[in-house]
Amino acid sequence: MANSSVDPAGAPNAAPPRLSIGLPVYNGDAFLAQAIDSLLAQSYRDFELIISDNASIDGTEAICRVRAALDPRIRYFRNEENLGAMHNFNRVVELSRGEYFKWAAHDDLHEPAFVERCVEALDRHPDVVLACTKLVDIDEHGVRKPVEVPVLAWDSPHPNARFRALANPHHRCESIFGVVRTAVLRGTMLLSDYAGCDRVLLAQIALEGKFYEVPEVLFLHREHKRRSTREFRSEQTRTFWFNPARAGRPVYPHVRMLRGYANVVAGARVPFLDKAACIAMLVPWSIRNRPGLWTDFTFAMSHMITRWKDTRVGQT
Repeated sequence: MANSSVDPAGAPNAAPPRLSIGLPVYNGDAFLAQAIDSLLAQSYRDFELIISDNASIDGTEAICRVRAALDPRIRYFRNEENLGAMHNFNRVVELSRGEYFKWAAHDDLHEPAFVERCVEALDRHPDVVLACTKLVDIDEHGVRKPVEVPVLAWDSPHPNARFRALANPHHRCESIFGVVRTAVLRGTMLLSDYAGCDRVLLAQIALEGKFYEVPEVLFLHREHKRRSTREFRSEQTRTFWFNPARAGRPVYPHVRMLRGYANVVAGARVPFLDKAACIAMLVPWSIRNRPGLWTDFTFAMSHMITRWKDTRVGQT
C-alpha cells in the first residue's frame, strides 16, 4: 500500500499533463535533490513528476516534501514498507496520467532540453515509440566521462532487427530512461523481478515501433558506489533488490530472461517471419549466455542441497 499527502493531481479540475515523469527512490538523499532540480528545470514544462518513495529511512522524504510544497507538478507518494524496485518502478507507471511517460533515476541528471527534444521526436515521428538522447557518465562529483556505446539498429523498419539490437547483451540499458508513449508501455509486461528484466522490456517495446536517439548529449548517467549493479554484483543477489520477497529462495535470472524474450516475441503483433527470426536469434543468445545459465543451475542445486542438509539435521 502507499499513502500520500502531497498529490495536487487529486484536485477535481486538474487537467492531465502531456508527460508523466516517474521517479522511484529508496534512500537516495545523496543525489536526489540534484536529480529533482534538473527535472524541474526542463525547458518543457507540461509534465507531472511522480515520486514514489519506497519507505526510505534517510533524508529522502524531507527532500521530496520540501520540493513538493514549492512545485505543484510534484506528486509525492510514500510506501509504508520497502516493496522492492520492481513494485516501485511499476507503481509510478500506474499513477501516471500523461500521453508520454519517462522513468527517472534518483541519481541521474538531465540537461534542460532533454524532455523537449524527446517530446519533439515523438510528435514528429508517429512510428517512433521511444525517444532518448546521447549520454555521458558522471561520477559522485559530477565530473563527466565520455562513454562508448554501440550503434544499434533500433530505428530499423524491421521488427526483428530492432529486437535483435535490444536483446544484444552488450548494449547499455539507459534508453529505459527515455520518453515512451504511455499506451505502448502499458501494453507491455512492465518490469519483472529478476536481473535483466529491463533488457527484456526494451526488446518488447522495440517490437512495437522504432527508437529515436536525439544527437545531443542531454542525459548524464551517474556512476557511483551505491548503484544497484555495484552493491549487488551478481544477478542472483540483484533479484532480491527487485523483489525482497524472493530472498532466501532460488532464482533463475538468466533462464527467466530467456523465457521473457520468448514470451514477448510470442505475444508481439508482428508478421510471422519476424517472429520466427526473433525466436531463431535466441539460439545464439543462449550460447553466448551459457555461463549465466549454468550459474542459475548451480545456484539452484546448491540451494537444494543446503535445504536437504538442514532437513537431515532437523531430523536427528
